[in-house]
Amino acid sequence: MVTKKKKIFVLSAMMVLLVVTGFLNLALNTNNNAVISTGGENLTQNANFFASYRTERDNARAEEKLYYQVILDSANSSQEARQNATDALSKLAATQESELLLEGYILAKGFEDVVVSFTENFVNVMVKAEELTESEVAQIVDVVQIQTSKSIDNIKIIPV
Repeated sequence: MVTKKKKIFVLSAMMVLLVVTGFLNLALNTNNNAVISTGGENLTQNANFFASYRTERDNARAEEKLYYQVILDSANSSQEARQNATDALSKLAATQESELLLEGYILAKGFEDVVVSFTENFVNVMVKAEELTESEVAQIVDVVQIQTSKSIDNIKIIPV
């Protein structure tokens, strides 16, 4: 009976985290947009894009870690499920470390802000800039290729 109570508690905690994340996402995204009028043009700037993105990424990762931790802690989990959860946690930690390192290296090149996101095949780099020069793109591609060994076709650079 203790394990059932524990499962209910963990699932309830995950639901609360999900609701809080949704609420924060809604609250942050509705208040972030500032419209600035310059020379007759209206430019929408999302001043907190990078902070919001990092928060959402961290919240999603925390939920994912919690999911794997529940599998590891459960007495009913098979050895294979535990091994898969351990492997997934290791991969998640490696991904987080790579993203943070790349963000630091790109920031060190003089960019104002950057967020890096890994998918199975791609590295997405979102840089705070209206546009990037060829030289700046080359610097970013160089850093990403050195750290990840991804081909240029698998690197997406997005000025924000």
